[in-house]
Amino acid sequence: MLLFLSLLGIFLSVILLYFNARKYRSSIYLGAFFFLISLYGFIQYSLLYSKSVGLVSIVFINIGFLTYLTGPALYMYVRSVLTDQARLKKRDLWHLLPALIYLFASLPYIFTPWSYKVLCATKLVVDPTFIASYNATLLHELLPNDLIFLSRPILILAYAIWSAGLFLWYLRKKGQSQVLSHQHYMTQWLTYLLGFLFVLVVSHMLVLLESISNQDLKYFFTLDLLQVLSGLGLSGLLTLPFFFPGILYGLPRFPQAIPKQLTNDKTMVELKKEAKKENHNFESEYLQFLEQKVETSMEELQPYLQPDCNLAYLSKLTGLPVHHLAYYFRESKKQSFNDFRNEWRIKHAKNLIKEGKAKDLTLEAIGLLSGFSTRNTFFTAFKKVEKTSPGVFVNQFTK
Repeated sequence: MLLFLSLLGIFLSVILLYFNARKYRSSIYLGAFFFLISLYGFIQYSLLYSKSVGLVSIVFINIGFLTYLTGPALYMYVRSVLTDQARLKKRDLWHLLPALIYLFASLPYIFTPWSYKVLCATKLVVDPTFIASYNATLLHELLPNDLIFLSRPILILAYAIWSAGLFLWYLRKKGQSQVLSHQHYMTQWLTYLLGFLFVLVVSHMLVLLESISNQDLKYFFTLDLLQVLSGLGLSGLLTLPFFFPGILYGLPRFPQAIPKQLTNDKTMVELKKEAKKENHNFESEYLQFLEQKVETSMEELQPYLQPDCNLAYLSKLTGLPVHHLAYYFRESKKQSFNDFRNEWRIKHAKNLIKEGKAKDLTLEAIGLLSGFSTRNTFFTAFKKVEKTSPGVFVNQFTK
């Protein structure tokens, strides 16, 4: 069961990173969290249940430092979701300190010959209690082994409490903030995510404490209440995204600011009343707002005339998060931003041609004035949009 759940979590993290990493940076943290929590479970399975000398030789000590990043990955995800800012800052580097300390302390063992690692793994497979007496790292020589075993879940629990505190603070302030205002979907997601994590970590810590206090690893092989709770916590945690597919594929749930009047007949007050009754999250209204904002910006500010106009440029111009704009073009417009931008550029080029500019300017110059960086990109985009070449279109107005 532990092996299956661990592999499921690794698979889930791959999905998150593959589909979302480029567009939704917060998904990188979530994918990393699921990968690391699954890796922690896989290491536990390998050391206690696999009875495989080769597998134990690989995972024992060599990759343990990665599990110290589980808590930071969780916190970075929750913070990026609540603040809608996923960029790391210099002061965030201190979150890496526990992992770096354990990695440094593990280097002597990591660089030992493979034959020695196989010998240690053999002893561990024969007698799992060997892990409690073997000083594998420099930390084991300075600190009690029991404390080192507990350090990982303690660190994860500390970050879970920190993340929960940040979440509760935003919940308390949601009446004054747009972040969680009317965001029932996201509120549920974070509540379940942190809830299952608390169940998993606390039950796992209690199993560790029982094993340490009684100097007996039988608690890891006994199906008692704590083990059941631990299994439920891990199962709930890893299957949760499949019940919240919007999270799995980066669905934005955080409108920054919705105008007081989104349509001619719907005011903000009316929308709030509807939200309370229907418990929805303003998704459709927010998409309308995005469409209005994007179209107005393109019409009045003409960002498409800039050669470097991309989604990030439009985001900076409009003040809308990049992943919100990406979702709008993918789900609402059913069109890539590049195609959308090029349509505006072609429209501008056609207007220049209709105004007679083609008599004084080359087609390449008209393309450059319309925002295209090269003649080829202008001709290719023009043919894609108008189903004809710029030269043929010009001839219609020069006869």
